[in-house]
Amino acid sequence: MKPLEGQWSLVTGASSGIGLELARELAKRGSHLVLVARDRTRLEAAATSLARDGSVRAEILTADLAGPDSPALLAAELSARGLAVDVLVNNAGVGVWGDFAHTSLEDERRLVDLNVLACMALTKLVLPGMLSRRRGRILHVASSAAFFPGPHMSVYYASKAFVLSFSLATANELIGSGVTVTCLCPGPTRTRFAEGQDMRLFHTMLVRDAESVARAGVRGLLAGRRIVVPGFPTWFLIEFARLSPRRMVEAIAGYLNQPVGGPGK
Repeated sequence: MKPLEGQWSLVTGASSGIGLELARELAKRGSHLVLVARDRTRLEAAATSLARDGSVRAEILTADLAGPDSPALLAAELSARGLAVDVLVNNAGVGVWGDFAHTSLEDERRLVDLNVLACMALTKLVLPGMLSRRRGRILHVASSAAFFPGPHMSVYYASKAFVLSFSLATANELIGSGVTVTCLCPGPTRTRFAEGQDMRLFHTMLVRDAESVARAGVRGLLAGRRIVVPGFPTWFLIEFARLSPRRMVEAIAGYLNQPVGGPGK
C-alpha cells in the first residue's frame, strides 16, 4: 500500500516548478490532490496530467494567496467540498531583486503577504483538523536563503528566514500530536522563478532541477524530518556560512546575488 493512499494533499503554487513536481511526487505515493495557484489554465493542465492514470483525483482551486482574505476563502471552499487536508504544502512564493532603497514597496508587501502571511494563515486554518484526527504532515518550502542575510534580495531572504524559524518552532510544539512539520530549503532551482535571472547564483554548481528538489522534499516529509536541504553543495555552503564570520557571509551572498557582469550589468 502506498504511504499516502486515499489521503488529500493541498499544494500551493502548484501550476509549475517545484510545486508541480511536489504534487507529482505526492501522487506517486497515492495522495489525491488539491492544486492551488493563480493561473487556471496551467492548473487545469497540471490536474489533467497528474490524474491521467485514474488512481488519484486532482481538484483545482484558483486563488491569489497574497490577498488578505484568500487563505480563509480557500479553507471555506475546502470545507464546502468536504475535503480534509492530510498533507499541507506551502510552496507559493515570489521574489524581488534589487537594492532595498530602490525596490517597490508594493512588490515587497505582496512578497511578505504571500511568502509569510499566507503560509502562516493556511497552517493556522488547516492545523486544527489535523490535530483532531491526530494525523497530518506539513511541508513549508523555504530556501537556502533562510540561512543567510541577502544583499540585493533582502526582503526575500528575510521572508524565508521567517518560514524556517516558524517551521522549527511549530514542529517542536507538535511533538507527540501525530502532526509533523518539515521545511524544504533548496538552493537555486531551474524553475519559472529563475527564468530571466542573470544572477551569479544561477551559474554555480548549486543549481538543481525541480524534480530532484521535490523528490528530496517528499522523502523528508514522509520521514518526519524537520529540515531538508537537497544537494551536498548547498548543504556544504550552509554549514560553511554557519561557521564563518557574518561579514564574510554577507559579502558572499551579495556577490552571488549580483548579475554575472557585475553591478549594473
